[in-house]
Amino acid sequence: MLIGVIAGLVGLSFGIFGVLAFRVSEQQRKLVDVEFDEPALPPGAAEVLAVVGRAFVVVDAIDGVVRASPAAYAFGLVRGHTVVHKQLLDMTARVRRDGVILEKQFELPRGPLGQGTIVVQVRAAMLGEEYILLLADDRTEITRTEEIRNDFVANVSHELKTPVGAISLLAEALESSADDEVAVRRFAKRMQKESTRLAALVQDIIELSRLQGANVAQRGHPVDINAVITEAVDRSQLPAESKNISIVVGGHVDAMVYGDQDLLVTALRNLIDNAIRYSPENTRVGIGVRAKAGLISISVTDQGDGMSPEDQERVFERFYRVDAARSRQTGGTGLGLSIVKHVISNHGGEVTLWSQPGQGSTFTIRLPEMEGQDDGDAPAAPAAAARSTSPHSHDATGVHEQGASA
Repeated sequence: MLIGVIAGLVGLSFGIFGVLAFRVSEQQRKLVDVEFDEPALPPGAAEVLAVVGRAFVVVDAIDGVVRASPAAYAFGLVRGHTVVHKQLLDMTARVRRDGVILEKQFELPRGPLGQGTIVVQVRAAMLGEEYILLLADDRTEITRTEEIRNDFVANVSHELKTPVGAISLLAEALESSADDEVAVRRFAKRMQKESTRLAALVQDIIELSRLQGANVAQRGHPVDINAVITEAVDRSQLPAESKNISIVVGGHVDAMVYGDQDLLVTALRNLIDNAIRYSPENTRVGIGVRAKAGLISISVTDQGDGMSPEDQERVFERFYRVDAARSRQTGGTGLGLSIVKHVISNHGGEVTLWSQPGQGSTFTIRLPEMEGQDDGDAPAAPAAAARSTSPHSHDATGVHEQGASA
């Protein structure tokens, strides 16, 4: 009986010890929870921020980041628990000091190495009594589009002024030389040339405007690049024949691309016309096509004068001309290569340039192959893999294409 009593006391002791240990553990857990509990925002604030649709950062009294959206990290506004940019900290300091709502637009470095910038519209305001909310709206694309539009309008005004002014002066000269048959013919010929140039410029402006509104992703369809090349070459035959330039096509691809066939024809035709315009007479323009590693490459090559590295960096800019005087003489508008770049970019591709003075130039278009296509999806190959539009046909391999703004 004594042993049973002792055993009961021991069991009771273990039970009391266990209860005490549990209570101590609970108290410690509560202390830990209090210590690491997330800072409490004003009621309803978290729910509103979750659906606000803009990048946001919430900072405390010492500018420590309490909450931040994934977009705030993606924009480079926040790193870890720190607001990156001093401009934003200056805003929070003023809001905290004056109790006002501030809104400013900044162009800020996007990455830690300063590569690339982002334009953000930032609004700062108090959130409760302790926190400050920063709302950021990415306006990078809108700002750049506005700058491009303003530059474009200024450039178009300047470019249109030249042929319009020339036509006006020639009309006056015609009127004053009505009795001089030779002068009338000379002025009429120059007027026709200026009107042709004006029509080409207006057409390129219309084309560029149409491209900016085109949505390839929604309106695209499978496109046979071989058909694009054939049509672009056919449209360039007349200017080539006028300079006795042969256009040689080599290669064939079975893969398709996804996009707008008319736009792709326009882009390739601009490259071919550009090569013809700046090539010497009795030469050739080579066009090569191949498919490799999921990309379709189309190269347009000529035997022209080539370009300096400085010109190569700017040749895709709107209205930029390598040789302005020669470009006006040959009818170039300065928009051709800009249209090419825009079209290819809209198709998820790129256009690159190789050129050396005295060795001609090569423009290369690279487009992604359309995914999910079978061998049976591609149209039948043309009868000949390589053809020429001139009886003076040559092999296109190894020929470099001239580059100057079309």
